[in-house]
Amino acid sequence: MIRLSNIQLPLDHDASALENAILSLLDISAEQLVRFNLFRRGYDARKKTNIVLIYTLDVETTCNDALLSQFADHQQIKVTPDLHYHPVAQAPVTLTERPIVIGFGPCGLLAALVLAQMGYKPIVLERGKEVRERTKDTFGFWRKKVLNTESNVQFGEGGAGTFSDGKLYSQVKDPKQYSRKVLNEFVAAGAPDEILYVSKPHIGTFKLVAMVEKMRAQIIELGGEIRFSCRVDDLHIEDGQVTGVTLADGEQLHSKHIAFAIGHSARDTFEMLHGKGVYIEAKPFSVGFRIEHEQSAIDKARFGPNAGNEILGAADYKLVHHCKNGRSVYSFCMCPGGTVVAATSEEHRVVTNGMSQYSRNERNANSAIVVGIDPTDYPGGPLAGIEFQRKLESLAYELGGSNYDAPAQTVGAFLRNETPAKLGTVEPSFKPGIKLTNLADALPDFCIEAIREAIPAFNKKIKGFAFDDALLTGVETRTSAPINITRDKESLESINTKGLYPAGEGAGYAGGIMSAAIDGIKIAEAMALSINTK
Repeated sequence: MIRLSNIQLPLDHDASALENAILSLLDISAEQLVRFNLFRRGYDARKKTNIVLIYTLDVETTCNDALLSQFADHQQIKVTPDLHYHPVAQAPVTLTERPIVIGFGPCGLLAALVLAQMGYKPIVLERGKEVRERTKDTFGFWRKKVLNTESNVQFGEGGAGTFSDGKLYSQVKDPKQYSRKVLNEFVAAGAPDEILYVSKPHIGTFKLVAMVEKMRAQIIELGGEIRFSCRVDDLHIEDGQVTGVTLADGEQLHSKHIAFAIGHSARDTFEMLHGKGVYIEAKPFSVGFRIEHEQSAIDKARFGPNAGNEILGAADYKLVHHCKNGRSVYSFCMCPGGTVVAATSEEHRVVTNGMSQYSRNERNANSAIVVGIDPTDYPGGPLAGIEFQRKLESLAYELGGSNYDAPAQTVGAFLRNETPAKLGTVEPSFKPGIKLTNLADALPDFCIEAIREAIPAFNKKIKGFAFDDALLTGVETRTSAPINITRDKESLESINTKGLYPAGEGAGYAGGIMSAAIDGIKIAEAMALSINTK
């Protein structure tokens, strides 16, 4: 097929406009057009009174070859890339070793699914519970402040991405179209078809729950095995080669191909791996607060008179500011029409995150406003970033009243360095609850200084961002893993431990659902090729 890109049409264009645009660009007749598919639809909202939709289309005509030759140098007209997934291997009939996948978030889920589809019958070990039991535990914590340290926002089937906005886009390079494989699997498991073509697809928590269950069922049907409440407490290594694991209950499993897709919050597992001599290095991450505005205010600021348009949906934003003190402040994990949620996995600590449902129809918009830090800010070895995070999370717990409420402050009070006496018009969405305080005490001084400079700068890009009544809630510390479990670029194995495949966010190789899922596919392929050469 022929791919046509950057087809721009008015927001209110009629049904025939797409076909007319194709005929005009290719200079063909209606009879020569066989069919066309919508590959992507985005928008340009820089001019609020003249928002345009931007399409990428895959087109079949009666003269494809001639047109591709005629428009060989045209930037908008190219051959459609192969969007089909092609397995790199097939399990031998006499499979003697089953690969192990540790962790069942987006990375582990796709790694296990692709391994199962290729016939390798993986064993999945997930320390948390299956997704519906996990959902009960998570909502129970939000409502009753009873934390289950093995079943929460971070741990359990579906991973941290289950309790998020469910964003399915990424900036990672994807020449092999792995993202299409991920989206196709999600649609097959019940996701809306529109995730295949909207420029910023998302799903939301409630839809993700049912999808994860269906994907789990497919893995089991293909011979895979999934064990919940199975924490890995030890790794067996002989002469630099992984040979198996020991579970928390003492059971031992043997395999020379083990993927660690453990997410960014499996701190005890990071410590275990470091203790076993697996090469780990500290890496940069970010810390900050969640900021909430009324979604209607963000819609108006972004879309002007087109706010509320069904195609545009709830408005999002992406912001960055480079500060005078050398720090960068940026928005992260923006959740339109969502809520701020409690995301700790350890007792007596407060961590925030953001979540949206598919409808994105809650009252507030929220995002993390975070400051980049690097290992020079927390010297002390590969695991020093974990202690840095824990210190901030424990402090937030104390500032919030030592009962899992989160410390919060209105934006106006934060900028003036005052403790607010009461809330303004923006109602907090954080559960269990918030305690008004001065957040200047919640982060290092350089972070506070940078955020205080950034918020007024963001206000120049989004009118009302520095609104006095907007609300900051702390703290956001789990933007990414504070470590990198370094792996070989070719084999994807740990650089000093054969058969160990560090994967996804917890290993420092992903940031979000899509990039983690893509990394899971890469890891599955690497494991399969290695098994077949043994």
